[in-house]
Amino acid sequence: MSHIFKDILVVIPARKGSKRLPGKNYKQLNGKPLIAYSIEYALENVSVEDILVSTDDPEIVKVANKYQVMVLDRPSGLSQDDTSTAEVLQHVANTVQKPYQYLALLQPTNPMRPKHLFEQCYNMLKNAKGDSSLCVSTNKRKLGEIKHTVFNPSTYHFGQRSQDLSPLFYENGLLYISAFELIKKGQILSEKPIAVVVDHPFATIDIDSELDFDWAELILNKYDD
Repeated sequence: MSHIFKDILVVIPARKGSKRLPGKNYKQLNGKPLIAYSIEYALENVSVEDILVSTDDPEIVKVANKYQVMVLDRPSGLSQDDTSTAEVLQHVANTVQKPYQYLALLQPTNPMRPKHLFEQCYNMLKNAKGDSSLCVSTNKRKLGEIKHTVFNPSTYHFGQRSQDLSPLFYENGLLYISAFELIKKGQILSEKPIAVVVDHPFATIDIDSELDFDWAELILNKYDD
């Protein structure tokens, strides 16, 4: 088992509503509820009493209870389509009584993460004396905008080789760790978050449709870490 971190609360937000894929957060992925992957990953890094699921869904509560992690009933006002994750985490931070230095966000729609990513993110944040961190992946695509049906390159010029492009990165959603006090202010990321680069196939999974489930199952069966 990995090192158990003592000063961090892991929060897994999972609301009931999903217009594109109802029941997404407890839908089976390779014989296991989707949210279970994030709970099990959290259990590899922190104690069970430092894991909290924020939800308004009785089915998700059942899964959380199976793992004996904390459950916080999410108010209906924080379970709307336009509710931000920052608002949900702020509600958690202002509700829990135990003092924490950090809060880690695990999104159930990013079910797989490299084994040592949690420790890497935690150590990088501590060593940098920062107050927030996020995971990013390398973007190797040539991007541009379309204006009046005309394509205008944004990250390159026509004829430029891909290997000559300046490195760019995208937020992959695998893991966020932020200072607890920052979360209490309604923020997840500060102005200068620490970036942890993750170029692993797990970073390509962000589940929002049936096709995403198929892709996740393919990657899950091919890669163990």
